[in-house]
Amino acid sequence: MAQLVALLRGVNVGGINIKMADLKRVFEDLGCSDVRTVLASGNVVFSTDTRDRSALKRRIEAALSAAFGYEAWVILVPRADLKHVIDGYPFGEEDDTLQPWVMFLAEPDVLADLLSVQADLDPAVERLQAGEGVLYWEVQKGQTVKSLFGKHSAKPRFKALTTTRNIRTLRKLLD
Repeated sequence: MAQLVALLRGVNVGGINIKMADLKRVFEDLGCSDVRTVLASGNVVFSTDTRDRSALKRRIEAALSAAFGYEAWVILVPRADLKHVIDGYPFGEEDDTLQPWVMFLAEPDVLADLLSVQADLDPAVERLQAGEGVLYWEVQKGQTVKSLFGKHSAKPRFKALTTTRNIRTLRKLLD
């Protein structure tokens, strides 16, 4: 059995409200076991014997769309890979005026487009660094949606291809 984490994009923000008990039930109905949700922001840890992650992703997205009436986007991450993602965070986490984000990418090709604004960033406000299958982003608190990268990454072309989590949330997914 593989332990995976499903990172759902846009849950409990922007009018897409899902109760975690209902979300858990969708995964159980798909045959997943050991299902638990973490926080109320679309994080599901589960076990599955399905080997084809691409097919599983499509099944999950279809089930979520049917159950909750929205266009669902999911990024599946092996739970064991989260430790590597966390350990790879290149910025310090001690400064509580900064937000430590990790952006997960559904397709590696999107990375170059996301990084296209890197040279124009104000380093006093935000910093970026590419990781393996992720993009690390540090930004001043209160500037996440106002910053240059925040505005760039919010463009519609990235909606189905990325989802962002605070590094503290990722740690909770490992607990």
